[in-house]
Amino acid sequence: MAKGNKELWDKFMGYYGAVFAKGALTEREKALIALGVALAVQCPYCIDAYTQACLEKGSNEKEMTEAAHVACAIRGGASLAHGVQMRNVVDRLSM
Repeated sequence: MAKGNKELWDKFMGYYGAVFAKGALTEREKALIALGVALAVQCPYCIDAYTQACLEKGSNEKEMTEAAHVACAIRGGASLAHGVQMRNVVDRLSM
């Protein structure tokens, strides 16, 4: 992607690097969050990358499995929350 627009690529990579640098959260915690998001958005490249990053930063299989369950719960909860939208349409059309 840098071939298409090096300036934007460099800006993105600078931002990306800053986001994952140690801050209020540790790099290990950020990698676990990234893994959970990767699982939630079903990005296979991100899942591979952040599984490896989690292991490199000291997370273990139990912690990563827990992150997967958090992602599952959030996705499932979002589906249920959108069920309210479905029920609102049913209520409106069933008047």
